[in-house]
Amino acid sequence: MQFKFSLSWWQLIAWTTGLGLSLPLGFLIFESLQSDPLVFAHLWETVLWDYIGNTILLILGVALLSCVIALPLGWLVAYCDFPGKKLFSWALMLPLAMPSYLIAYVYTDLFDYAGPVQIALRDAFGWQSPDDYWFFDIRTLGGAIVMLALVLYPYLFLIFKTALKEQSHKLVQAAEIMGNTPVQSFFKISLPLSQGAIAAAVALISMEAMADFATVSYFAVSTLTTAVYDTWFGYYSLTAAAKISGIMLLILFVAIFIERYSRRNQAVFERQTQFSDESLYPLTGGKAFAASAFASLVLLVAFVVPVWVLGGYAIDYFEQAWNSEFFLYAWQSLKISALVSVLAITLSILVVYFQRLTPSPASLWPGRLASTGYALPGTVLAIAVLLPLTTLEESINLWLEPYDKAPGLFLSGTLFAIVFAYVVRFYAIAHGSIESSFSRISPSLDMASQSMGRNARQTLTSVHIPILKRGILTAGLLVFIECMKELPAALLLRPFNFETLATHVFQYVSDEQLELASVAALFIVLVGLIPLYFINRSMEQKH
Repeated sequence: MQFKFSLSWWQLIAWTTGLGLSLPLGFLIFESLQSDPLVFAHLWETVLWDYIGNTILLILGVALLSCVIALPLGWLVAYCDFPGKKLFSWALMLPLAMPSYLIAYVYTDLFDYAGPVQIALRDAFGWQSPDDYWFFDIRTLGGAIVMLALVLYPYLFLIFKTALKEQSHKLVQAAEIMGNTPVQSFFKISLPLSQGAIAAAVALISMEAMADFATVSYFAVSTLTTAVYDTWFGYYSLTAAAKISGIMLLILFVAIFIERYSRRNQAVFERQTQFSDESLYPLTGGKAFAASAFASLVLLVAFVVPVWVLGGYAIDYFEQAWNSEFFLYAWQSLKISALVSVLAITLSILVVYFQRLTPSPASLWPGRLASTGYALPGTVLAIAVLLPLTTLEESINLWLEPYDKAPGLFLSGTLFAIVFAYVVRFYAIAHGSIESSFSRISPSLDMASQSMGRNARQTLTSVHIPILKRGILTAGLLVFIECMKELPAALLLRPFNFETLATHVFQYVSDEQLELASVAALFIVLVGLIPLYFINRSMEQKH
């Protein structure tokens, strides 16, 4: 009887979490269906189609360029032996720690008319003005595609490399026996067998590209993400912003549906039980040099040069950048990130444990509902969070107004809004990691604990939590770093006179003065390297 009572509480907690974290999405969809004949109609008739076109081109361009970079690199590291292979196997993931707006600023500073590259060209060839030569403009849609692909390709690189290492080498060896060259084997064997993993990674990259606000805003490229921001701050129309957000969600759902539909009849059964470090193709001579040069070039452009430039800024402007503002904003960022990490981990443990207690299809729904927020770009998330919070505030203010006790904006104007938004956005990361860790715990441990008289809560705290420590640490770090880097939601939801490191750095980027926030920018990058270290350690142990 006691177990049934306990189970009802687990069910209540799980469903409350699922419904609570999916509430912003429900409000967003509802608000997007409301009538707004002025602002949205004006945008629809003037600029909205350009925003939609730019967004689609951005997604396609970033996805395509990421494939061009990541697929050859993943195949080289997984199947070939060449100088520097061990270094590149983990170093090529480092650009994930680099916020896109930082790399965008660095290369804008390098390639602008007053930058060192064009100055060197003018000095070398004697050019006097822009009319004397042609040089590409990096602050365009094409430039934004390149900047985003440089920081997002590691998703595909890691997933594709892992998929290749899990594939049976017998198929590749058989293709080689039949006379296929390594390149032919790549297109005939490796790519088709990894199509599911590639599609999943490309979908993730597409979501991140569509969600980007900082880079496209800095490059003055109008996309749906910037349209949401401009509509809210320019027209003060929450309904119009919600309608634009609805268009973004529609594009996202269509992309996911196409990806799932394209793989509906595909299945791969030939897999290795463990990762393989065997090199199928030892490269020598010019081929080995080309492989090392290609990997070195990507790493140099995507990570080494930006970090080198930021480090130079930090040294030259150390006195201006190392100040009380940096410490204040760092503390505020660390505080919020730590709080969100604890909340996301706690809620995910409770929800996943409910799934374990009641192994049925219905028990999966709270976790799925709670994870819907990860699909929301930061600007869309901010609008989605504001809708239920302002509705609740208006209702309470209306109720207490006759008593002269109306509290005003007691939720949407506070840190609660940011914390709630971050939990909604990043809960899915914690849920996935915790669910994966729980799946590796044998059910026999639960039965043994129950036979010793422990109830569900005692089993969780004394048996599962100690075993889950590594998964909890990994999930907590991933959520923590994502919170540290989150920008658009913080820009829209932060209280008055409140800054995080991300908003602080972006303000200086917008003012073309990143040098004065270079220490804060480097701090964000260095903190972002922590989860990459643990991911690499985990991958090495699986080998």
